[in-house]
Amino acid sequence: MRRRILLLSVLMLAVLAAALLWRGDIAVPERWNPWAPLDLRDPPNLLTGLKLARVKADPDLCRAVLATSGLSTRPVPDRQDAPGCAIENAVAVSGAGLDRGFVASCRLAVAFALFERHALQPAAQEAFGQGVAAVEHLGTYACRNVNNRAEGRRSRHATADAIDLAAVRLADGRRITVARGWAGDGPEARFLHSLRDRACRIFDVVLSPDYNAAHRDHLHLDVGWFGTCH
Repeated sequence: MRRRILLLSVLMLAVLAAALLWRGDIAVPERWNPWAPLDLRDPPNLLTGLKLARVKADPDLCRAVLATSGLSTRPVPDRQDAPGCAIENAVAVSGAGLDRGFVASCRLAVAFALFERHALQPAAQEAFGQGVAAVEHLGTYACRNVNNRAEGRRSRHATADAIDLAAVRLADGRRITVARGWAGDGPEARFLHSLRDRACRIFDVVLSPDYNAAHRDHLHLDVGWFGTCH
């Protein structure tokens, strides 16, 4: 009975605190306010997943959050190329840090910006003592089915919700590729595996060479409504 009363008291206090927070009677940093928009400059915390979910569901909020990314972006027109292949609320991403630009749904661009700032760069600093100067990718939008099958469900690439990361170039010019660096237990392999694990905290689906042969040369990173990490 005493334990039940204690749990009820804690629950009531939590509800009261949430109400006061929502009304603005309690001041907390924006990054710890569950109702405040995600700011991509802030390090991820326990609320980041919740805020990312809101970004995915709200196109207007997504565009506002993307403005904090530091990425060079411009809106692209919506279009539908075939059943299940559509670009909506998408942007063209370009600039420093990319070997070439890409078109991405706003929600993918937000996730990529979070990944680049808070996963990729810290992983490189920890592994090699330097940052990443450029990211090499195999593309984002492609009107196709999963694994390029003739039949079946559409890939997340068909809605510009996925990017395939193939390699990175470090500040000193060193190039690290998934194809050559994944296997083994050397510094490059440890870096790439760490990168995969960190990406799993941001993206909904992360597929690496450990998943199947089709991903032997890249990390597939996508945003969707299902979660898996391999």
